[in-house]
Amino acid sequence: GLGDVYKRQDKELPTPGLKFTFIERIEDITDIVNAKIAAKEITESESFSSAFLQKLANELYNKSDLKDKKGIVPQALPFYAGNKFYLFYKKIYPDVRMVAAPPSSIGKFGGETDNWMWPRHTGDFSMFRIYADANGEPAEYSESNVPLKTKKHLSISIKGLKEGDYAMIMGSPGSTSRYLTVSEVKERMESENDPRIRIRGARLAVLKEVMNASDKIRIQYANKYAGSSNYWKNSIGMNKAIIDNDVLGTKAAQEAKFAEFAKAQNNAEYAAVVKNIDDLVAKTTPLNYQYTCLRETFFGAIEFGNVMLTKTREALLEKNDSVIEARMKALESTYESIHNKDYDHEVDRKVAKALFPLYAEMIPANQRPSIYKVIEQKYKGDYNKFVDDMYDNSIFANRANFEKFTKKPSVKAIDNDLALQYCQSKYDLMDTLASQLKDMDQELALLHKTYIRGLGEMKLPVPSYPDANFTIRLTYGNVKPYDPKDGVHYNYYTTTKGILEKENPEDREFVVPAKLKELIEKKDYGRYALPNGDMPVCFLSTNDITGGNSGSPVLNENGELIGCAFDGNWESLSGDIHFDNNLQRCINLDIRYVLFILEKLGNCGHLINEMTIVE
Repeated sequence: GLGDVYKRQDKELPTPGLKFTFIERIEDITDIVNAKIAAKEITESESFSSAFLQKLANELYNKSDLKDKKGIVPQALPFYAGNKFYLFYKKIYPDVRMVAAPPSSIGKFGGETDNWMWPRHTGDFSMFRIYADANGEPAEYSESNVPLKTKKHLSISIKGLKEGDYAMIMGSPGSTSRYLTVSEVKERMESENDPRIRIRGARLAVLKEVMNASDKIRIQYANKYAGSSNYWKNSIGMNKAIIDNDVLGTKAAQEAKFAEFAKAQNNAEYAAVVKNIDDLVAKTTPLNYQYTCLRETFFGAIEFGNVMLTKTREALLEKNDSVIEARMKALESTYESIHNKDYDHEVDRKVAKALFPLYAEMIPANQRPSIYKVIEQKYKGDYNKFVDDMYDNSIFANRANFEKFTKKPSVKAIDNDLALQYCQSKYDLMDTLASQLKDMDQELALLHKTYIRGLGEMKLPVPSYPDANFTIRLTYGNVKPYDPKDGVHYNYYTTTKGILEKENPEDREFVVPAKLKELIEKKDYGRYALPNGDMPVCFLSTNDITGGNSGSPVLNENGELIGCAFDGNWESLSGDIHFDNNLQRCINLDIRYVLFILEKLGNCGHLINEMTIVE
């Protein structure tokens, strides 16, 4: 009965920080931006800046009929590299509650091993409910909020899928770079992917070893390992796919065709634009390489070290007691944030010992942070000795050092602190590189605007789509298998048979919960099974998705929900640069597996009863 449902809703968990966004309205504001450029209110470069666009979005919002509505947030963004601008009115609901999630042995089945891979057997889903005030409007979390009744909800189809069926996905992909030149693709490979592969590979090797040796560390570092490994594997796959799928050849052919188009149009700007981009890329490539190495090593892999002591130094010099006291309190929370529950000082020391020398191999001496001069002079280039000194003797290295400092704080102790010197040096170099790249990136943005406008004109009357930029997109395709290499054919769906084939109780990525195993062995699938009695898990489609699309609904030709998109295949990892219909596949979770897990494993029949299910 109703009382029962409310009792269950009490169990729905608040998720602070998780918000749900509806797109209320989208407006084309290109003419408004162009008028401001023409009136010299802003430069063309400024038209891309988030400061200008946010200000414009707020101005237009304040004049609109949505001004006093709850939860409305305006956002203006460039599309087609600034040839178009759109204003999004988002309606944001901040009270979102967790309703159901599978155990991680199902939700993460296959772990890192299966990431970016097919065949896949991961039941990757979570269910949430949006809560609103009594009028159905956005409101911060409150006991008195009620479940939102939406204008429309999706029916769920369990009729099943055939090869060739139409599929569309609505979601918010992160970012793509489909309009790069050959030189820019090479830059991506050599200045970003290669150094990222090398540096993350070294860190992951250290983490793997310590995680295998200790359960405590394995739990502490599991998320860091997975996070680092995700784009490490992505970078390896992207560089391989760029070569295997001949992306450089495709881009070169496009440039040749564009050169002919520019000549036929007698357009000097179009004729020069690719060479101008190439010349600029020749300058940005070495800087981007340095930037990637610096960021991946000292801002990504090594966690110890921060610059909070500089403010304390100022307070000590001013001899202002109340400020000093406030700084000591702040340092206490800084200490806690460094030595947090997921940090192990000895693990981090090992990472530092592996990465300080690796970075030196990758970057010539005159381009390194100034701490390397200290290592040369004071430690005769002995990285281990330097790292030990920093990890043993810095103020933030351990509780004893920290308390000794806070009892008797001194400017001298701060000036001698190695972790501060190291940290200051990495920020100094980061600032230098960022400011060198800033002007070039602005110039590049304007060249892209020209190139993308030209490519669009060349393709007419066929329309071009803009690069993904974290806004809502629709992609259409079909349910389809693929042949990754000679003699190999991949079916378009997987079943629970594969879960038992992959099962390995010794490997935490491939543990099968006893209850699931029992259901599979009994073939207890209810109405969700295939006609032959098998139970589907995942399926492939030719939809164009990228990072950020995970969790997007997959719909059939009737607009009914058939699955959730959550990954791409290994062969598709050059997809952010070039979409390949032959090899690129979207990996989707079959909605029937979600319902089966909810009903049979989770005993959540009450949730199934709330859904509109089409058989």
